Parts: sequence; structure tokens; C-alpha cells
Amino acid sequence: MGTTLRSRDSRVSAKINYSIIATLITIVLVGVFLDIQNQKVAEQQMRAEVRNQIGLIRTKLEGNINNNIYLVRGLISTIQTEPDMNQDRFAELAQHLLKEQSQLRNVAAAPDLVISLMYPMAGNEKAIGLDYRKNDKQRAAALQVRDQGHFVLAGPVNLIQGGQGFIGRFPVFSVIDGKKLFWGIVSAVIDVKRLYQDSGILDDNLPIDIAIMGKDASGALGDQFFGHGEIMQTRPVFADVVIQNGSWRIAAIPKGGWTVPFREIWINRSIIIIAGILILLPIFITGRFVNQRRKNFNELRLREEQLERLSKRLELALDISKVGVWEMNLGTGKLVWDERMAELYGLPSDGEKHNYENWEKALHPHDLKRARQDFQTAIERKIRYHSEFRVIRSAGDVRNVRAIGAVYDEANGSSRIIGVNWDVTADVALNDDLKRAKSEMEIRNTQIMYAKSRIEHLALHDSLTGIPNRRFLDDTLSELAAKSKQDKSKTALLIVDLDRFKQINDTFGHATGDALLIHVSGILESCVRAADFVARIGGDEFVIVCDTYSCLADLEILANSIITKMKPPMSYNGKECRFGVSIGISSDGSSNMDPKQLLINADLALYRAKRRGRNCFEFYSEDLRIESNRNKKVADEIHRGIEQNEFIPYYQPQFDAKTGLIVGVEALVRWNHPRDGILAPYRFMNIAEEISISSEIDHSILEQTLNDFDRWHRSGFQVPKVSVNVSLQRLSSEKLLDNLSQLDFRPGTLSFELVESIFLDEADDIILNNINRIKEMGIEIEIDDFGSGHTSIVSLINLEPARLKIDRQLIIPAIDSPAPLRLVELIIEIGKSLNIDVIAEGVETLDHARLLRKLRCSALQGFAFARPMSASEFEDFLDSELKLTG
Repeated sequence: MGTTLRSRDSRVSAKINYSIIATLITIVLVGVFLDIQNQKVAEQQMRAEVRNQIGLIRTKLEGNINNNIYLVRGLISTIQTEPDMNQDRFAELAQHLLKEQSQLRNVAAAPDLVISLMYPMAGNEKAIGLDYRKNDKQRAAALQVRDQGHFVLAGPVNLIQGGQGFIGRFPVFSVIDGKKLFWGIVSAVIDVKRLYQDSGILDDNLPIDIAIMGKDASGALGDQFFGHGEIMQTRPVFADVVIQNGSWRIAAIPKGGWTVPFREIWINRSIIIIAGILILLPIFITGRFVNQRRKNFNELRLREEQLERLSKRLELALDISKVGVWEMNLGTGKLVWDERMAELYGLPSDGEKHNYENWEKALHPHDLKRARQDFQTAIERKIRYHSEFRVIRSAGDVRNVRAIGAVYDEANGSSRIIGVNWDVTADVALNDDLKRAKSEMEIRNTQIMYAKSRIEHLALHDSLTGIPNRRFLDDTLSELAAKSKQDKSKTALLIVDLDRFKQINDTFGHATGDALLIHVSGILESCVRAADFVARIGGDEFVIVCDTYSCLADLEILANSIITKMKPPMSYNGKECRFGVSIGISSDGSSNMDPKQLLINADLALYRAKRRGRNCFEFYSEDLRIESNRNKKVADEIHRGIEQNEFIPYYQPQFDAKTGLIVGVEALVRWNHPRDGILAPYRFMNIAEEISISSEIDHSILEQTLNDFDRWHRSGFQVPKVSVNVSLQRLSSEKLLDNLSQLDFRPGTLSFELVESIFLDEADDIILNNINRIKEMGIEIEIDDFGSGHTSIVSLINLEPARLKIDRQLIIPAIDSPAPLRLVELIIEIGKSLNIDVIAEGVETLDHARLLRKLRCSALQGFAFARPMSASEFEDFLDSELKLTG
């Protein structure tokens, strides 16, 4: 029995041992399994926490970047309404962007891809003038923005000014005549460090390590530009930061990696060991209790973990949001505030108990009644509590607070209300700012609309007269051209040019000239129909557009009416200003009207009217076009002739009326044309004056004449003096005196012949000054064609010329007609009385010579003695004269 008992004990002991061993093995296996599962759960919890952290950073990054983009887009909207914006205007707008809560470092605008606007300018001067199309580093990015037509974010890049930045490039389009046209690019530099700092990435207390990839907003496929490279190799948590037209990818791991903290591991392992011991003991009692205990223990552990997880999340959420929690016993009035509530109300977190009166004392007097009513209503009706009010903190500052809460009953029958408070001062301020900004924007939009209307008016109207300008005229002609294609309406154009405007402007001053222009514009508007269009296109040029006129006779009536109304002098400041107008008229009744050609045709007609004597009108015709083409061809040949030295002097001697000896020689310009031979001045000088090149011809003739004159004297020919003709262009040149000072001549041997009909009484200060300086240099003045102009005796006395040349139109009929003869006698008498020699030109017969000698004329010039000759022919003439007299 003893053996049996021992055997039974042994069997029982063995069973117990086997049970213990099996249990231990099971416990060990279960413990290892639970330890592994615990580490997995811990890692999952860590990944969830990392995901929460990275989500917050992603939200801040997206918010900060989009805020910067929104600010710059506001600037772009203004540029689109003001495409001609200057630097001052740009700086005024851009400085507000940098003052905002943004990470913008600088903003630049590049109209037509060339940077011309920058803020701030200090430190960024070198960027002005940068042409993206010529910059190898930025060309591709700039052209991408232009071609794709949307925002592109590049970077980070190293900045010349130091640090790093993201460069956002925005395409700017302006709408002109309904068409969307590319204006240029606006670039904004976002400071990398400020962006990271404001987004919480650089926070020393951040519990995670971060890496960011997607350089140039290229997303997950882009290069890494922030963080350690090892982060990407340790199973990180990813989140995408969505940027306009691109993205970044954020990768994050906990600081120290995914290893579960040593303390937490051994706490769990200790629990497993204790659980094993607790499991082994009940083996001796009952397996059922053991299983039940294990089950209860597992459920308790899960609940604890869930409660701990929820508590941490709630604590984190409350800490991040700065939300304060409070609870009030409605029966006792006891009020419990957490630390954040005390901080929110500006009270110390010293654990002091608070009550309802403390809350009421903190309320702003203006909000007290409403806040108290909200609270009482929620308690009485047991509804959701919601209120917003201002509180005055202990420091004296005012904060806006939002409160929500709910009433609930406890099991013991007492009632409580629990709620949260948080600071919404920034939200209220932002809302107020938005309302104020909206109001300011509405006012500004009104001002912009008014300014736009004013600018459009100024852009299309002459600032002096108030009538349309050249731009308005071009738009009107374009509209009429389009209209003519539909209804084939007739359009006529009149160019009105003022005669003597320059003399009035120079004599009476610019104020008088401006008054005259206003006076003329008023007359023109009074002459035309309501449907006609009047514009000022230049200094003293006006254009009238007549749409759907009946016939050319109507245009002739209109032109005569304008000329007639312009004849009465304008009185200004007690002075009478007499003037006239020349008018060129062109018309087109075809369906393919060309506005540019219409203007050219009217201009040609205007020139014809001026050549006819001014104060008249002229219609454009086909003959006028042919003449214009011919004159253009001649003008081109004149330019070539000057380059090839084809303009040469011909010499006609002047003889003493008594002795018959040579007293001088006149140099006359001739054109040695390679095709047409020797051409007289009437074939080309008018055209040369029109193209403002007659002064160059005069200068060339003068140089050649002085060279020939010097050669004659070296050869022994005694020619006392030589005279050359000087045009009005040459005489009006400010460079005339400098050119003459470089020439070599003896004083008293050179004379300038000035045509009487072009100056004197109407000469300006430059002409009079040049004449006086010419005389001081030893160059004598002769008045050519005297008697054909309208020079006064007073002007003749003031000028003091050396000689007068009687016009050939008076010499030729003097033999047969008493009136010209008497006029010639008077001119000679005037010359003698003023001690001025008188030369008669155009002496074609010996009868003319005898008559003029009898009238005591000083010298004679004409075909009766010699025709104009080339330099070589004149030298032969001098040689023959020398032999006859020798």
C-alpha cells in the first residue's frame, strides 16, 4: 500500500510535474508570443503616433505654402489690371505681402521674361535686367511656366543672398481687346528656414525624425532635400504634401527608431512572469478559475491599454489646441478648472479652487449679460451650451473665448455641466480683418474702375485740346475698315495742318501756341457733322474722318468752310495771331479700305497744298501718287549722289558795270547725274529740301568752291571774291558755325547769298545769330532775288548786307515796261542810300547792260556776258580774259 501510495504519489507528482513542466513550457511559449505581439502592438502605436505628428506637420506645410501662394496671387491680380505697373507701385503692393504672416523673402516681376520689378530692392539689385531666356540656369523653368500657363514651385535652391529658398513662379496673363496675352512671370522666394520653423519641422521637442523628398515639387520620385538618408531605410511613415501642380513626400520615424523603450519592455515582461506565477498556483485549485483569471486579466490589460491610449490622445489634442476643460457641480457651485483654463483666463496654475463668481468677474462688462444668459439657458433647458464672449485677464489684456458644454445627471441624482473653452482671439481678429479688407477692396475696386475709365479716356484723347488722339484715330479707322467690308460705305480723311504755327509759337510763346491749338480744335468740331471724327495727331496736325459722305463736293464744301473760319485772327493776351491752314483730302469707297494708305494719300495731298502756296486744300489723285513715287526715286538718287560726290559747282562771273572787269563769281549747284547728265537746281533742290538734305549739298558746294578759288589764285587768276547760295536749312543749323570754323578762307573773299523770300522779317533767333556770327568771321552777306519777297526796309537796315541782287523777273521786262523799270531804279537808289552794292542778275542782252549801267548798277551778271561754267571751263574763260586784258 505504501508502495502504491508512493506510486500514486509519484504518479500524482509526475502528473503535477508534467503539468507544471507543460504549464511552464506553455507559459514560456505564451510569454514569448505575447512579448512579440506586445512589441508589434507597441510599434503600431508608435507608427500611429508618428502618423499623427507627420499629419500635423503636413497640414502646417500645406497651409503655409498655400498662404504664400494666395498672397502672391493677390499681387498678380493687381498686375493684370495694371500691366504697365512701375517699381514704386510694385514695391507698395509687395511690401504688404512681406508684412503678412508669411515666409516670403522677396518678390520679383519679369514682364516679357525680363526682371524689371523687385521688392525688396536692397540686396537684389543684381537681379534687375535678368533675361530668363538668356540665363542657362533659369531658362527651362521660366519657359515651362510660360508654356504650361500655371504655377511651378522649384527648390530648394541656394540663394546668392545666403540661405535657401523655394522659388514659386507664376505666369501672368493680361486681357487686351478680349484676348488673353502672356504678360510675364512673377517669382516669389519662400525662405526655407522660416517655412520649416513655422511648420514645426525645426521644433527641438519634436518626437520624430523627418525626411522630405520631391525636389521641385516632383513628388515621391523626386530627390530628398531634407533629413538624414537613413530615415528612408528604416520603414518610415509616409505622408504627401499636396502643392499646386506638384507635391512633396514626408517620411518620419520616432527619435531613436522603432525600438520599444527598455522600461516598457520589461514592465510587460514582468506582467507576463507574474501572470505565469498566478497561473501556476491555481493549477492546484481548478483550471477553470485559471482560465477565467487569465481571461479577466487579458481584458483588463486591453482596457488599460485603450484607456491609456485614449488619455494620451486626449492630452495631446488638448495640448495642441490649447483647449481648457472645466466642470461645475450645479448643486454645490463647485467649479474645477484644469491648467489650460487657468492659463486661458490669465490665472496662476496653483491648484486654487474656482467658482461661478470667478468666471463672472472675468467677463467683459459688455458681454456679461449675454454670456450669463447663455449659461443659464443651457442649465435650465438641459441643452447643449454654446457661447462666445470676451474676458479681461488679470494682466488687463482682452481675449475672445468660445465655450461649449453639456449638462448630465449622475447616478446619485446630482447634476453637473462639463465643457471646454478655447481662445478664438486670432479667429475674431482675422474675421474682422477680412471684413475690413473686403470693405477696402470694394472701395479700391471702385477707385480702380474710375481710374481705369480715366486712364482709357486719357489714353485716347489729347491732353491739351481734349479731342481724340492718334491712338483713338487708329482704332476708329480700323473699325471703319471692318465696317467697309460689310456695307461698302465711303470714308474720307482730311489732314489739316496749321500755317505759320511755328512762327506764332516762337514769337508769342508756347502758351499762345497752346491757345491756338485749342482754338483750332474748337473750329474744326464746329465745322463737321455729328457723325464725323476729329483728332489731333501731332504738334499742329489734325485729322477729320468723314464716314458715309455723299460726294466729293461735300468734302470740298467742308474744306472751304474750315479755311474760311480759320482766316480771322485769334486774339490772345491782347495780341492778334494770324494763321491759315493747308488741307490734304483722300477718300476710299472700296470694301478693302486700308487706313494706313488713306493717311498716306491725305499726307501727299497736304504736301501738294503746301507747295501750292498754303491756305488751300488739295485732293489726292493718281497723278499725285505717281509724282510722289517719282520724287521718292529722285530722293533716293540724291542720297546716292551725295555719297558719290555727284553735286558740283558751276561758276557764273559777275562784271563791273563801268569797267567790265570781273568783280566776283557765283557758285551755282549742278547735279552731274550719271544717267541724265548735268541737271539744274529746279530738278532736285525742292526735293532735297523736303528730305532735309539741302544743307549737305550746300556744304559740299562750299568746300569745292573754296578749293577751286584757292587753285585759281595759285594759278595767277585774279578773282576778287566768290559767292555761294545758302539754304534755309543750312542757315538754321546750330552746327553751321562749327563747320565754317574748320574751313580755310580769307576774310572778304567769300559771300553767302540768302534768298530774300524765305527769311528776314520772319527769321528766328538761330538764323539771326548765325548771320551775325558769319559776318564776324569775315563772310559777306548778299540778298539774292531781291524784289521777289517781302523784306522790310527796317530788316534791311538791321541786316546790313554787302550786296543786293535784283531778281531777274524785274530785269527782263525793265526795257519795255515802265513799272519794272521804276522798281529797279528804286532798288538801286535804296542800295546806294544804304551804302549797299547792287548786282543785276539775268542780264541777257547788251541793251539790258547799257540800261543798268545808266541806272548806276554796281555789277552785272547774265547770259549777255557768260553762262554758268564748270570749273575747268571757267579756268579757260579766265585764261582767255587774262590774255585779252594782258
